[in-house]
Amino acid sequence: MNVTVRVKPGSRKGPLIEQELTPDGEILTVFVQQRAVDGQANSAVVELLAKHFNVPRSRIEIVRGHSSRLKMVRVDR
Repeated sequence: MNVTVRVKPGSRKGPLIEQELTPDGEILTVFVQQRAVDGQANSAVVELLAKHFNVPRSRIEIVRGHSSRLKMVRVDR
């Protein structure tokens, strides 16, 4: 399953996931406290999505957007 994820690094709200329905499909907004330095925010996003989908971290892969706030993530169930 591919999921579009909008990341909000350095957020005081985090860790939190909000779902948003758009005409193009569903977008998950992920708020994480970690900054986008040395991949810390990406690691936090993977960990939070693994908890959200109740799968191991190894089943979550960032397919596109490693250095962007808008990412395409693959979740293998």
